Amino acid sequence: MAQADNQAVVLLRRLRDLEEQRSNWETHWQEVADYMRPRKADITKSRTPGQKRTELIFDGTAIHAAEMLSASLHGMLTNMSTPWFTLRYTEPSLEDDDIAKEWLELAEQTMYQAFQRSNFQEQVHEMYDDLVCFGTAIMFVEKDETTSYRFSTRHIAECFVAEDANGRVNTVYRKFKMSARAAMNQFGDNVSDRIKNADKKDPHGMVELVHVVLPRDDRDITKKTAQNKPWASMYLDSEEKTILGESGYDEMPYVVPRWLKASTENNGFGHSPAMSCLADTKMLNKMSEITIRAAQKQIDPPLMVPDDSFMLPIRTVPGGLNFFRSGTRDRIEPLNIGANQPLGLQMEEQRRQAIRSAFYVDQLILAQNQTMTATEVIQRTEEKMRLLGPVLGRLQAEFLQPLIERCFNILSRDKGLPPPPEFMAGLNIEIEYVSPIAKAQRSGDVQSIVRMLEMLGPLQGMGPEIIDWIDMDGLAKHAIKVLGIPAAVVRGRDEVEQIRMERQQQQQMEQEKAEAVQMAESAGKAAPAVTALNEVDMQAQAMQEQAAAAEGVIPIEEVA
Repeated sequence: MAQADNQAVVLLRRLRDLEEQRSNWETHWQEVADYMRPRKADITKSRTPGQKRTELIFDGTAIHAAEMLSASLHGMLTNMSTPWFTLRYTEPSLEDDDIAKEWLELAEQTMYQAFQRSNFQEQVHEMYDDLVCFGTAIMFVEKDETTSYRFSTRHIAECFVAEDANGRVNTVYRKFKMSARAAMNQFGDNVSDRIKNADKKDPHGMVELVHVVLPRDDRDITKKTAQNKPWASMYLDSEEKTILGESGYDEMPYVVPRWLKASTENNGFGHSPAMSCLADTKMLNKMSEITIRAAQKQIDPPLMVPDDSFMLPIRTVPGGLNFFRSGTRDRIEPLNIGANQPLGLQMEEQRRQAIRSAFYVDQLILAQNQTMTATEVIQRTEEKMRLLGPVLGRLQAEFLQPLIERCFNILSRDKGLPPPPEFMAGLNIEIEYVSPIAKAQRSGDVQSIVRMLEMLGPLQGMGPEIIDWIDMDGLAKHAIKVLGIPAAVVRGRDEVEQIRMERQQQQQMEQEKAEAVQMAESAGKAAPAVTALNEVDMQAQAMQEQAAAAEGVIPIEEVA
């Protein structure tokens, strides 16, 4: 037996404490899994692969409702067909800088491509399933040489977590099994004699190991080695109490979102919609079982047979012949059990409705109303998404924020991102969420803007100066930000000023041209009048000359 390591002993002692704290949750998770997540119903029960796990389920309402909620979260938060996050600088002066916006847009495209190449889509859907059912989901994010990222959603039964003073998960223990040969390949000579012997006897046999990630408090920040990174990573042999391998991470590799969390609980686990409707789900399955039996009795009822008139056994198959004593009036009659099946179905529907409400099914599915306008559909959709607002805040803080930061830093360290311009070095970048549900949360601002413009429009005719209170440029920029319009389709400030200058010059040229045309037209209209006046003057002069000649008066011009 290998000599125990003191650090391993301390870490395993902490693990035992976390196991004791988690014990109360395990029975709860097992019940939830039995009725709503049967493929993961092996928390306190031990089942072999392929074993039947649906023996307690008589109604699938809860299963389908949970799957619908998790799929909706996937589509509204991290749907790869639409952008669900953008990057922006915290420095406001860079919002209109074309070079800064182009680099951020290129970085976003690089991250989206890395997400698409990885296994993110299938693993994040698994994470949403765990979140909806167990209230706590655990995803491991690590570097991959081929796809940049590799994601792994860990089973809740394997993990033990602890929080820091701010309520954030900062410690994760994972108990798992791997083959002895895989352990030999990964840890080499650091493995214990137990694993070496297991590898010799059965290389494919499983051995139990522990992986722990926690903050490293005693690191040397001047050294860039794996043993001095902010987060410590250690693999332990729990039986031999030895450390098989030690490394570190620059960021917390585990992402641990919780659905809801009670302020009085500090053990790191959360509550889920499935837990809220567990009682209704168990009742519904029991009622469905009873209703099925009642229906079976009504369809194939028990029979009343006289004890002395029939030749037993009684044949109830189609075409069956039953012989009874001649001359008797006894008959085989069904036993009326007095079952009220409609009442049972009504009570079941009440439980189904309660389960659907717990999983937001009524809000996730739009009513089939053919008379709804496009505006009404948009409003219904936005209202549906706003109902999930309380959950969105926690998911952004505990899932999206650390996930994107972790993936961005992985690409940045591996030089997977384009090099930023020199003037942008050292500037802070923040994440902005532009998923459908995030946009719906901000849609109230857009609606307020629309209502304001609708009110001011008629009033502008009474006094055009009323519109002076509105900064149209600021209004447009705010609407673009709220709606999450991509930077590629938004012009920069310099380009906008150039367009406005050209428009002003064009308008001035058109005005000058119009004035010239008007003057020409005015001159053209005045020419006939001048000609007519000249003709009148000439005619008057001729008449004066004729009158003077008749009276013998000589004109002054001729005297001169």
